Amino acid sequence: MYQPNAKDEQLKLRKTGRTAIAGLAVVAALGLTACGSDDKKDSPKPSRTTTSAPANANQPAPPTVEELNALLQKALDPSVPSAQKLDLVQGIEADPELPNRLAQAYKDANAKAEITGVTAFGESVSAQGKFTINGTENPVDVPFVLDRGKWKVQKSWACNALGALNLQSPACAS
Repeated sequence: MYQPNAKDEQLKLRKTGRTAIAGLAVVAALGLTACGSDDKKDSPKPSRTTTSAPANANQPAPPTVEELNALLQKALDPSVPSAQKLDLVQGIEADPELPNRLAQAYKDANAKAEITGVTAFGESVSAQGKFTINGTENPVDVPFVLDRGKWKVQKSWACNALGALNLQSPACAS
């Protein structure tokens, strides 16, 4: 009967940790999108938001930290149908089940995620966040682009994150 040795266990933990971290980055990216809202509520200001004037008057306002955290929770919930998450990443329509495959990986890793800041530059936005896995906090910056009137995670960033996991997606083929 085969008994795993310490080296086997270390390799297994290293692979699991790397997969969880990269997967969480992608999962978070899938959840970090927002459309501008016309609702003008008096609410507390986000912990850190930097903006510049919109390049176009019809451009939606950059998402706030609170909006991104709410969307993140929705995106990371495997019980929310993938179809409700397809407007989150540029070009994700080519792989409609990817959002919930990644949400399930996040859940299985028992990880935590939080958005801490948003920086806007005209037609692009960067969301700063942190992911905690097994007590280890990992910072991440996720770039967004304006695509058909909605803020979406930049396709090349999402595909690079998938590549770090040695995963492929039809959404990254073109």
